[in-house]
Amino acid sequence: MIPTDNEFTLYQQLADGFIDAIRRGALKAGDRLPSVRKTAQSRQISINTVLTAYRSLEDCGFIEARPQSGYYVRAKLADVRKIPMPATAVSSPKTEVLDLIDLVFAAQQDAEFINVSLACPQGGEFYPEKKLARILNQLVRRQPGMIGTYSLPPGSIRLRQQIARRALLLGMSIGADDVILTHGCMDALQLSLRMVTKPGDCIGLESPTYFYMISLIASLGLKAIEIPTDPQKGVSVDAIETLLKEGKVNALLLMPSVQNPLGCSMSVDDKKRLAGLVNHYEIPLIEDGLYAELVFNGELAPTVKSFDRNGWVIFCTSFTKTLAPDFRIGWMSGGRFNQQLRRIKSLSSMCEPAVLAETLGLFLEAGGYDQHLRTLRKRYAFQVQEARALIARYFPEGTRATQPCGGFVIWVELPEGVNGVELFHTALAERISLNPGVLFSPNGRYSNAFRLSCCYPFNERYSWAIKRVGELAAVMLNNHRKSVKS
Repeated sequence: MIPTDNEFTLYQQLADGFIDAIRRGALKAGDRLPSVRKTAQSRQISINTVLTAYRSLEDCGFIEARPQSGYYVRAKLADVRKIPMPATAVSSPKTEVLDLIDLVFAAQQDAEFINVSLACPQGGEFYPEKKLARILNQLVRRQPGMIGTYSLPPGSIRLRQQIARRALLLGMSIGADDVILTHGCMDALQLSLRMVTKPGDCIGLESPTYFYMISLIASLGLKAIEIPTDPQKGVSVDAIETLLKEGKVNALLLMPSVQNPLGCSMSVDDKKRLAGLVNHYEIPLIEDGLYAELVFNGELAPTVKSFDRNGWVIFCTSFTKTLAPDFRIGWMSGGRFNQQLRRIKSLSSMCEPAVLAETLGLFLEAGGYDQHLRTLRKRYAFQVQEARALIARYFPEGTRATQPCGGFVIWVELPEGVNGVELFHTALAERISLNPGVLFSPNGRYSNAFRLSCCYPFNERYSWAIKRVGELAAVMLNNHRKSVKS
């Protein structure tokens, strides 16, 4: 319906008034606009006119609609820039980086600290605890003998069948016998690295990468080479091709879908090209798909593994981020390496507990997982936008942040003059735990960045912590500028 001249004038006047309020700071990033009905009543105009004004503001990028919540002033944050770097420097992880990782974990285990860094959702707001507990209790009552029986490889056929069925949604055609149950995703990654490398080998990693990958590589006596990664498009396939041509890597360890810490995903074409390269050069790719099902739009993209023709891709993931963290149940499918991986898993830790694996299998079989995922995606999408709004409001001018396509982490790049490690220690003194950017690089890059996790209850305590970190960063920037002038 085309608005009349009068309606056009009214909605334009309303939109202009909100734009002026936003520019003056009367409405700040993250503020909720009055509801459509309330605005219509207070201005004595039609609901259609208000909706037209709000949609105009949305189209211009001033506000955003949040499902079942309303309209909010959009966070004005610049995107994180692509950082040029050579993909040739090979090194063992720096001792300083490994020591800092230990310090971060120690702080995160203290209940008195406000944690805005650890990517570990906790509690019934994020997991179907009651449903899983009910299934577990029923299972133990019906089959108490499971507790007194050793679990033997390959583990629960019910769970492995359900995993194989769900793998189709990610483009992978695998059978239950292709699924190896593991003790979380890190167990799968560790077993995969042990399978395809030997001490002294070089592993290609995204940069930045998940910081625990760095500790894992160091523990196995491996070297790392950082591969340039675009904050919007993912790892550079051109750089990977160069490394493969020159024979500089023995394996790749990557997160092609919803990468941690950037939250970006590779395009389907790039994934297909990457699969072709590792098959051509016969170099193993360990694909970490931990967040692949947490894409905000709900449209699951095919994995690199789905384009693997000769079995050079090992896919690893787990249910720790989506269903039951303390069950510590993950899985992998190893292609040409599957038999050897199964053997290494058996020698390492035999099998995952049958009672826990069966519980997950029954939950998946009942069909409640997809509904749970839909709720979880909406929640994380909302919380990421809330956190970005707080960053836009309270962090110093010049701060940049990623706009993730899924998951629950944001990569924040601070203005020059704000050191991430110094900010970490300053925040730590106020009982706020951060993950400084240097953790995410074996060479200690990203000194002016940090990762923010949005997987906690979004309450006053959590919001205050983000606000306070922004205030501390602003003080550091101000001090830096004063020292430069003097």
